[in-house]
Amino acid sequence: MERENQFIGQSGAFLDSVERASRAAPMRRPVLVIGERGTGKELIAERLHRLSPRWGEPLVTMNCAALPETLIEAELFGHEAGAFTGATKARAGRFEEADKGTLFLDELGTLSMGAQERLLRAVEYGEVTRIGSSRPMKVDVRIVAATNEDLPHKAERGEFRSDLLDRLSFEVITLPPLRVREGDIAVLADYFGRRMGAELGWEAWPGFADHVHQQLEDHPWPGNVRELRNAVERAVYRWDDWDTPIGHIVFDPFDSPWKPTPPPSRSKGTPDAKAEPQSAAPDFDSVDDLRAAVDAHERSIVEHALGRNRWNQRQTAKALGLSYDQLRHCIKKHGLTDDD
Repeated sequence: MERENQFIGQSGAFLDSVERASRAAPMRRPVLVIGERGTGKELIAERLHRLSPRWGEPLVTMNCAALPETLIEAELFGHEAGAFTGATKARAGRFEEADKGTLFLDELGTLSMGAQERLLRAVEYGEVTRIGSSRPMKVDVRIVAATNEDLPHKAERGEFRSDLLDRLSFEVITLPPLRVREGDIAVLADYFGRRMGAELGWEAWPGFADHVHQQLEDHPWPGNVRELRNAVERAVYRWDDWDTPIGHIVFDPFDSPWKPTPPPSRSKGTPDAKAEPQSAAPDFDSVDDLRAAVDAHERSIVEHALGRNRWNQRQTAKALGLSYDQLRHCIKKHGLTDDD
């Protein structure tokens, strides 16, 4: 598993997770890595391997959610020729491939109960048996597993084996989501932005305009670092002028006035009813100065439109349905400059 295994961040929560991985790395025990999508679970798995005595041996990865249930056991434990339809020759499983090294099981929570039972035996006794064979073989494999699910809760509901969870949870490293990593958004955005600028051959790095910095901090980042990287790199490559700070960023690449709309859904009991999209209501209770609130909202709209149109004022005026003079009045009223 070759990756760009740099850890970028300075928040205490993030550094604590990295430090725990570093301390657990030399151990032979299994490790569970928990975290939302895009938080870097794969990088932690690689760190656990590279800092262990097994660093020179294979690091084998298997995404448990990427295979149908009927093939997972064959992938994990291998099979003999003729074990099932299509098995024309014997094949080693991931456990055999990872012998003396590390096996990284991503999306562990999606494993079937049958695969969990066989995995439990492999973890407990260090033995695997190919499908279609009666002869177990010894393997020396360190397991690192990752998931974004609440495995203890699944175990309580009978959807995950409690005994397997006990075997795998010698150490549990829970990665913090990006939204709680104080100060890391700006650091990561600058890192990804500079790297993308260099890839594009930019002669200088202009940074981000202040309102874009604020948008980056305010975004909830459901996709975490992976989403941030995509958003920043997209903003850089769409920006044409490395002499001016990047003034526009798009968080949803699918957002378009021409995107296809889903067919209207029918509500139960009301055949002709259309499902209305639900949007979060503004927090009107927090408004204690109407004029300031309206001005702030107006400034944000104009600022965003200017950035989207690369500070082409005539194009921005047209997009907002304003005359050129009206837009100029707004710019002057809010003290906006292209450095913003």
